[in-house]
Amino acid sequence: MTDNQHQTPIIEAVDLRKSFGAHEVLKGLDLKLNRGEVVALIGPSGSGKSTFIRCLNHMETPTGGQIRFHQKLVGNSFRDKGDVIGFGTLRRQVGMVFQHFNLFPHKTVLQNVIEGPVTVLRQSKKEAEELAMDLLGQVGLAMKRDAYPNHLSGGQKQRVAIARALAMQPEVLLLDEVTSALDPELVGEVLAVIRGLADKGMTMAIVTHEMAFAADVSSRVLFLDQGVIAACGSPQAIIRNPENERLKGFVSRFHGQG
Repeated sequence: MTDNQHQTPIIEAVDLRKSFGAHEVLKGLDLKLNRGEVVALIGPSGSGKSTFIRCLNHMETPTGGQIRFHQKLVGNSFRDKGDVIGFGTLRRQVGMVFQHFNLFPHKTVLQNVIEGPVTVLRQSKKEAEELAMDLLGQVGLAMKRDAYPNHLSGGQKQRVAIARALAMQPEVLLLDEVTSALDPELVGEVLAVIRGLADKGMTMAIVTHEMAFAADVSSRVLFLDQGVIAACGSPQAIIRNPENERLKGFVSRFHGQG
């Protein structure tokens, strides 16, 4: 792995906090995500992983702390205000793939992928379609361009969702439990696409329960527990050879599965 320690992070969370009513889900988390880095977020259900990743591009509005993009503060309004970046600008550069695909059911695969570039980036339909077909080819679904989502398997839907996020040409891709809604036999095809993106240098933060995959693809692993980062380090230190007893107990449940 390259040494990213002295890079300027693309996106940074500083003392990030999030509460839902009286329940504090995130209790002051810090993260610097550097170019080309793949950070895996692991931890038990309810530890705050999905909330954290959704706060990184303001799908959830933090209740405390800061998000910075290229060292500029991200505000709580959609549009930029002076030196403060709006979350609309942030989301154009920080793409997200969700657990449940969120494809438009009334649009074809190709229409789903070109929607963002045409309506948000103002690309011509021809330009957007050329990029979309290239991306669909990369995820192995060029032949499904005219299919509707209800004619796709779960793994195919998730690969279309990844292509749709990449069509916006983001600097960072956030993936939130993208295999947890899939049948086990479909997980591998989605993980293969993500592994390919990592090999090409895509900057990613990935929430996952796939420990073997996280150990294989990530440059750094964060273990979240009860709203804090309880451990952080290399895949070797966190997943393959954990020393923290809480972490050891969590990871041991997954050893032998991959």
